[in-house]
Parts: sequence; C-alpha cells; structure tokens
Amino acid sequence: MLPSQALLLALAALQALASDTFMAAVYEHTVILPHPTEEPVSPSDALALMNKNMDVLEGAIKEAAQQGAQIIVTPEDGIYGWRFTRETIYPYLEDIPDPVVNWIPCTDPSRFGPAPVQERLSCMARNNSIYVVANIGDKKPCDSSDPSCPRDGRYHYNTDVVFDTQGKLVARYHKYNLFLGENQFNYPKEPEAVTFETPFGKFGIFTCFDILFYEPAVVLVSKMQVDTVLFPTAWMNVLPFLTAIEFHSAWAMGMRVNVLAANTHNTSMEMTGSGIYAPAGARTYSYNMKTEDGHLLIAELDAHPRLSPASPPAVSWNSYALSVERFSQNDHEFTGIVFEDLFTFTELAKPEGNLTVCQKDLCCHLSYKMAEKRDDEVYVLGAFDGLHVVEGQYYLQICTLLKCPSTNLSTCGQPVEMAQTKFEMFSLSGTFGTSYVFPEVLYSGVQLAPGEFEVLADGRLKNRNTTSKPVLSVTLYGR
Repeated sequence: MLPSQALLLALAALQALASDTFMAAVYEHTVILPHPTEEPVSPSDALALMNKNMDVLEGAIKEAAQQGAQIIVTPEDGIYGWRFTRETIYPYLEDIPDPVVNWIPCTDPSRFGPAPVQERLSCMARNNSIYVVANIGDKKPCDSSDPSCPRDGRYHYNTDVVFDTQGKLVARYHKYNLFLGENQFNYPKEPEAVTFETPFGKFGIFTCFDILFYEPAVVLVSKMQVDTVLFPTAWMNVLPFLTAIEFHSAWAMGMRVNVLAANTHNTSMEMTGSGIYAPAGARTYSYNMKTEDGHLLIAELDAHPRLSPASPPAVSWNSYALSVERFSQNDHEFTGIVFEDLFTFTELAKPEGNLTVCQKDLCCHLSYKMAEKRDDEVYVLGAFDGLHVVEGQYYLQICTLLKCPSTNLSTCGQPVEMAQTKFEMFSLSGTFGTSYVFPEVLYSGVQLAPGEFEVLADGRLKNRNTTSKPVLSVTLYGR
C-alpha cells in the first residue's frame, strides 16, 4: 500500500469516527417585537427590525461556533416576532427558492431578487462554518388559474430555512399545521417532508404545532428515518402535559430521535423552554420564567441515535398493561377537567399501592410508593380516551399520575408548579391503541428528570431510584 493511500484510509477512518457524535446548539431568543400597527411598515423599517433581532442571533451563532457547535437552531418568529395581519406581514417576507437551485445567498445575494435576510443568515453560517436554522417568511405569487390563490394574489408561508457551513441553502420547509391566530400565513397544499443529509446524520425539520400531528412529524421519523429533528418553535406552556421542555423531550423519547428545540422567550405569554433532547432523555435544557434573557444551550449528541448503544429499546406500549389483571378499583372514582378534556380520576389515598383507572378502551395501571404521605398534598391517577378539541382536534389516550393544586379534589387537573412529595417508586402503564406514546416526568418547579426514569420494552414508565425532587406529574401521552 502506498503511503498516500494509507493516509487517505486513516483520514477516512478518522472522519467516520468523528461523525459518530456531533455538537448541537439551540438559542432561546427574546424577540424584539414590532410596534403594533394596522398599516404595513416600509420594507426598510421591516428590515431594520429584523436586523436588530439578527444582531442578537449572530452573537449567539458566533459563540456557539466558537464552542464547537456544528449546527444551531433559532426559534420560530425569532426574526420578526408576531402581531401581524396579512397586510402588515408582507414587508417582512422574501421569496425563498427551492434548495435544488444550489444557491449561496452570501456570495450571490441578488440571484432571486432582494433577499437581505437570507443573505445575512447565509453569511452567518459561512463566516462561522456552522449550519444555521432560522424561521422567516416566504412569499409566492399566484393567479386566478389557481382556484385557491388568495385574493391578494400571493401565498405567505411560515418558513424554516437551513444554511450549511458554506452558506448554501440546503432546506426550506413551509409550516403545515398553523396555530390559531396565524392568519397572516397560508398552509401549503400538501404537507412537506423536508430532510437533508450532513456528515453527522440525516436531519428533518418542522415547526411548533406540527409536532402534535402525524404529518409531517411522524412521517419524517417513521418513513424518512431521520436521525435528528430540528424544531423552531414559539411554544406557550400549558401544564400539566404540554410545557415545552416536558413534551418535546417526551417526543424525542417516544419517537427515538434527537430533537433540537429552540423556543422564543416571552414570559408574559408563558413562552420559555428550549432543549437538546436524545432518545434516552434531555442532554441539556432551559426553563426560565424569572427573567427576559435569551439563552444558548450546547450539547453533544449521537449522530445516529438508533445505532447507539445508549438508545433505549423499541417499546410495545400496551404489552404489560394488557398482560396484568386490573389492580384494585377505587370505589371513589370522579371526573376532572385537564385542558378541557374530561378525565376519570382515582385518588392515591394510601402511601403505597396498586391502582387501575379506565376510560373507554384505555385502562391505566399504577404501582407506587411515596417517600411520605402528606396531609396537605393530594395525588390522583387519571385516564383520558377521546377527542381533544381545544386549539386543534386530535385523538388522545393519556395515563397520568398527577398532583392536584389543593386537597380539594375538584381542583385536580388544574395547573400546578410546586410539590413536596417524592416517590420511592412508580410504575405507570396503559392499554394504548396507538404506537405513538410520549413518556413525561415533570418535577416540582417545572423541571425535567433526565436519567431518573426509563421506559421498559413492555411499556412501563418506571423510576430508577427515589425521585431527586418532588413530583408534579408522571404521564404517558398517547397520540
């Protein structure tokens, strides 16, 4: 073998080794918002506001790159904020081409007309040799030959873009599941499954509310086999099951992929909570309702989590629950509302025990032991099997061990942030009819518990040791 061949082989081996893991970053950004207006601002005023936000994002991108990050995700609405109508969003939009055009805006800015935002993002990626993920607005003209063309003759899309280390546009995704109030945008005619390859794995991308639906979120993982999901979001936290850190980490675990979730930061709207999540739990996360500061997170991830020895086993979500007899039924079942859904509850009346509660086809089994049974705290086991109709319609099956806000059982299901009861043991399972189940454990103070619980192959969600903090909720959230 020639020395040069040996060198090439050694380099190839090193590259293969290097791409087993990668450094990921997300930035939670306190967006500088435009002044509310009924009239559109000038394009130069719109760009001035966007540049203020991009100044902040550029600082975070530089810092992330200096710390070795290879990719950074920034939040939904992170460049221009919200409070828009169709008319007032228009000056903020650019024409974003399909990535097949092979375009580096940083070096060829005017190829597709004015694109100052894409140019600047492309240069941030290129100048720092880092993949940059951002959320901006796309505009596409249409005419009367298209029966769904809006009256003003154009489509507006809530759009994620990805630029590679050369500044090339490698991905463009138009958000499909628009949230309430996003009337400034249209959704694409068909949901888009957007993926791209990197030296450190296959990536997919979608936005915020998309995560609660089959398309495109589940499709990217189950059909397109992505390793890592990029997730710009503007997520308003809703306890007990839908705070950002809780649900996004659970989704990564349930779908067995990495998730890079970058949230906007606005405490008046309950927006906080970003993280870098692996299938076995959060690698790092942030939840801050106390200040209005932005926050950069960096962590190492497996490039191909399914092949990693650390990856948890595939789960048959109902196999344990279907194999056991019902535990003791409590005569004192009652109902309570959680986020407008009517749950069937039973109280954890003793310091330890085995309980079953059922609703329709779903039976939830819980074995538990509290570190101590307090008189001033009440916990319940709850089941919900039905159609959720608030902020979108989707079918849910949920099993949950939940702290009530007070000892009055009528409060059970309402949000609560603090608790004092630790659990020596819990094991929660359910007779789920779906294979998409997301395991959530939330501690007092709205904190995650990475490494402190696991999901067994038979579908049981169990603690490893006595919980390090008091418990707010332990949940299997089936979609």
